[in-house]
Amino acid sequence: MAVDSRRTRPLWATATAVLAAAALSACGSGGADPAAAPAPSSTAPSSAAPSSAAPSSTAPSSAAPSSTATPTDVAPPPVKGKLRGYATVRQLSETADLVVRGEVEAVGFRVDEVLRAATGSTVRAGARITLTALPAGVPDMAHMSKLEAGQVVVLYLARDAAAPTFRTLSGDFGVFDLSGSGAEAVATTRSRTMAVSGLNAEDPAASGHGFRTTLGQLRTVAAQVK
Repeated sequence: MAVDSRRTRPLWATATAVLAAAALSACGSGGADPAAAPAPSSTAPSSAAPSSAAPSSTAPSSAAPSSTATPTDVAPPPVKGKLRGYATVRQLSETADLVVRGEVEAVGFRVDEVLRAATGSTVRAGARITLTALPAGVPDMAHMSKLEAGQVVVLYLARDAAAPTFRTLSGDFGVFDLSGSGAEAVATTRSRTMAVSGLNAEDPAASGHGFRTTLGQLRTVAAQVK
């Protein structure tokens, strides 16, 4: 049966209008205001928040302990002490348990004169005492001289609390070599660097150059110490 084109034309026009409206609606939805967009789900992890998941195998966690860290329960090795330095003869005299003049022998030391002795000392002129070396492990030991038989010296000594022996105060600091006789005998520090620089007051200009005085001066200073 033939269709009257005059009756179908309005239907095509209506359909075309509906399709055009739908197309415009679809295009308008793409330009919507972002503020009107729905918020992200609260269950989605935020990119700014740290993840609770295990660290990636390609990026080690910063919380992992370092392989070079020192265990806190391991005690550090003991530190070896260094020797005390003395600036003046007076300091040596005040510290020493015994100040003596005499001669080094093959075994021990012969005391010819006691310049000063701490209270309770039984050492007298004519006595022989035993000298010991500085404690092992002191770094400065490598720079000390040795007392050898035949040397005439004045020694500033510390008494060993565990045995009736003595050692020089801070090694070479406590040793003066003597030359000559009587009160005018020259007393020279054994070392140039490990030495006092004055009798009662330090002389910075003499530091590191050794110190020279007389036996009489050493006696005087020793007698002044209470």
